[in-house]
Amino acid sequence: MELLFPLLLVALLVPMFLGVRRQKREAAKVTEMQDTLKAGDQVITTSGLYGTVVDLDDTTVDLEIAEDVVTTWLRAAIREVRVDTEDTTVATETETATETETAAAADTNGAHVADAVEESAEQTETRLTKD
Repeated sequence: MELLFPLLLVALLVPMFLGVRRQKREAAKVTEMQDTLKAGDQVITTSGLYGTVVDLDDTTVDLEIAEDVVTTWLRAAIREVRVDTEDTTVATETETATETETAAAADTNGAHVADAVEESAEQTETRLTKD
């Protein structure tokens, strides 16, 4: 019975200690990411706003959130740097087009199957700005 209390303390303190270490590692990674920001990086803020870094200061970051719309944020508000997914988008569109063609060829009724390819953001912007 004498050893129960010390074992209980150890059993409670070890997971807490390991959790604190993991939390410190994560905080260090976020701080490093915020310190290595550069102009042109596409980022997401802690509030979910997408933007592109246009200017940096020691404590602030200027983000372009739309064409000619620049806002100033604290560096601590940057949650993550977005990875350019343009290459994967092209590959996904190619795979989707191939699957659609395969489905059209497999159609036994002879009915025409419409192409169900999603357009990219660039294609949407081009379509909307034609006028």
